[in-house]
Amino acid sequence: MGKRSLRNSFAYAITGIIYVVATGRNMKIHLLATMLVIITGLWLGLTRLEWAIITISIFMVLAAETINTAIEKTVDLVTRDYHPLAKHAKNIAAGGVLLTAINAVIVGVLILGHYLF
Repeated sequence: MGKRSLRNSFAYAITGIIYVVATGRNMKIHLLATMLVIITGLWLGLTRLEWAIITISIFMVLAAETINTAIEKTVDLVTRDYHPLAKHAKNIAAGGVLLTAINAVIVGVLILGHYLF
């Protein structure tokens, strides 16, 4: 049971990621930005430490966007009617994504900007 349920857990998680990528406009934007950063980093020859910092920033944004989508879907499941708390829940989750994206931009400017400017 342990091996099978672990396999199922990974399968469910991967299915969730695929869903967010397939249906989420913002996730597609984040992935495009990720590709551009990776290409730029390869071109600039970043150090291992710089890659580690950029990788953490990238995955923070992708994880935040995934959690944001889960919160939005859960709120939609609970109510289709307008409710101020539903609006707040969605806005707060989106704010979390925005904070991680701002962090990623700052990290990108600090690391990539050092090479480019």
